[in-house]
Amino acid sequence: MSDLRDAMLWEKLDGEKVRCNLCGHRCTISAGKYGVCRVRQNIDGRLKSLNYQSVVALNVDPIEKKPLFHFLPGTRALSIACPGCNFQCPFCQNWQISQSPRTGRVAAGEPVTPEQIVTAAENYRCASISYTYTEPTVFFELACDTGKLARQRGIMNTFVSNGFLTPLAVETISPYLDGINVDLKAFRDQTYRKIMKASLEPVLTCLREIVRHGIWLEVTTLVVPGMNDSEQELGDIAGFIAGELGLDVPWHVSRFHGAYEWDSTPTTPMETLNLAVRLGKDAGLRHVYCGNVTGFADENTYCPKCENVVIGRSGFSVREVTLADGKCPDCGEAIAGVWSAR
Repeated sequence: MSDLRDAMLWEKLDGEKVRCNLCGHRCTISAGKYGVCRVRQNIDGRLKSLNYQSVVALNVDPIEKKPLFHFLPGTRALSIACPGCNFQCPFCQNWQISQSPRTGRVAAGEPVTPEQIVTAAENYRCASISYTYTEPTVFFELACDTGKLARQRGIMNTFVSNGFLTPLAVETISPYLDGINVDLKAFRDQTYRKIMKASLEPVLTCLREIVRHGIWLEVTTLVVPGMNDSEQELGDIAGFIAGELGLDVPWHVSRFHGAYEWDSTPTTPMETLNLAVRLGKDAGLRHVYCGNVTGFADENTYCPKCENVVIGRSGFSVREVTLADGKCPDCGEAIAGVWSAR
């Protein structure tokens, strides 16, 4: 156990107890016990990361798959993950790796160093590294070390997250994190507590902190029949994004397909997704996208002023980008996003 990596963002309490300050659970952990994520353990009064040397996925993806539509469109992202999650979503698409520490059947990973990850990104000509598939918060230590090195080498960093980071965690990662897609799973605390085994307010606080720190933000809501698909709740989500995060924050409303313990839950009707898109636009959001419905929805980016296409897409593929220095080539309107490396 002595070679385990020290965890970040924790404090000592009385006796050998510690408190983890990484995510909204803020677990108080007794000696020998684990946090909710099951990948941070109190060993002899010190909090240790158990998955730093356990990379379970390393793939090259289009950045659009995250989804990030206003972040270096048409570029590649080296996507990495370690096992674990601080949520317990029964519809998780990547449950084999996200939930494995909780079930005791830990997904076997490989020790891959930050240097190796960044070098792989360079070799595969990736413009960014995406910490994704599971929850990057629970492999925060590896993400921080890799993010620092990537930034030094001119490679950008993005998270795909459930948004349960504490303000301290957002502040800590902000110097190296260029973009993030947060899955705002519902807008009812009861749903978060019952379904995700978490709570809503830390997610809303995290989203506000992301905007405050100037990290490029896009929000996804997986619209699940019977869970978060009422007109009132979808309207509340759209209103929150517009009113507190900004009219330029893209909102991806994504179609649900049965998975994990909810594999028999029906697919989201197109009528519901179309309703969500309308509610987003009615709230004033300038960029609302409908995902997981390739061929049935328009995922182009339009200029909010003249309504001409500035980024044309087919699924995860970009057909054309006509932006000129982040502006519409037809009317000169500035389109919010990250269009070039920093």
